[in-house]
Amino acid sequence: MATYSAYVAIQKGNPSQAIEFKTDLQLPKQVPKDNVLVKVQATALNPVGYKLLRSLPNFMARRPHVMEQDVAGIIVDPNGSEFSVGDKVFGASPSPKFGTLAQYAVLPSSCLAPKPTNVSAVEAAGLATVVATAYQALVTNLHIESGQTVFINGGSSGVGLSAVQIAKFMGCKVVATASGKNKELLLSLGVDEFIDYTEAPLVTRLISNPPSPKFHAIFDAAGITDPALYLNSASYLAPGGAYLTAGTLPKDLNELGGMLRQVFEGMLRPTWLGGVSRKYGMVVVKLGKKDIETVGDLVSKGAVKPIVDSVYSFDRDNVMKAYEKLMTKHAAGKVVVKVMDEE
Repeated sequence: MATYSAYVAIQKGNPSQAIEFKTDLQLPKQVPKDNVLVKVQATALNPVGYKLLRSLPNFMARRPHVMEQDVAGIIVDPNGSEFSVGDKVFGASPSPKFGTLAQYAVLPSSCLAPKPTNVSAVEAAGLATVVATAYQALVTNLHIESGQTVFINGGSSGVGLSAVQIAKFMGCKVVATASGKNKELLLSLGVDEFIDYTEAPLVTRLISNPPSPKFHAIFDAAGITDPALYLNSASYLAPGGAYLTAGTLPKDLNELGGMLRQVFEGMLRPTWLGGVSRKYGMVVVKLGKKDIETVGDLVSKGAVKPIVDSVYSFDRDNVMKAYEKLMTKHAAGKVVVKVMDEE
């Protein structure tokens, strides 16, 4: 039986300790029902991948399993789906059991869509999760409308860059944060006001110089665990406005405490008992067929352009460098591993 190479998570810890390169995984004799076999061209890394290595033991994370979830590739076995052999697709795995940092991946056909023709496989590899998250946060959950002012924290993250573009496409004024080195990138995407969060404490700046009018919505694309931005939001978030976070996995007890306080103040403590007088929520992304197709449609229209920070080859040294870059939290856009050349 034919074998292929993949990067497999095998233990708790940092990627350099916990990801093993395996070359003896076997292609399935029969692809499971409702799944297809994809020859992977490129995979984008997501922070949740290495964070889960740190936070969840093997039995809870169902390890060993192939890493990552975003993908662009070519259909090898359509297995009775709507796809044909040779179709170029993109999408994201719905489960750690179906990893994509490999030469081949077995994925549910419902989590794939035709790759937009105006982007490469490397660009498409990083679209599904971040664009779907941003779209569902802004449109499905926050219900942004043309003419509103939206505040996006973490504007240079993968989700943040997608959110900036979607909000501008929707006709909103956008205020976004990032470090100063990413200012020109965000301005080029249409950001109306840029805030360098490294110059002064963000909450202090917003309280001392509140927007007029106040923000209609706040989307924390960075998923910060410090509760201050939400707890003080009445000073800069309009009545009836909502604060939504992309969520994150805390790295220690201090971060866990901050995250839990946000949840308590936002979801459990009522306003009349001293709770924050602004709505709080966490976006839980859906990656079904319609969601992936929506992403493809936004990209095909030019509403969202993929932003790739860096591209690494599939050999072990470069894959580890890709994770190191991701873990610096300074990547502006997606970190992509190129598995094979474009066909």
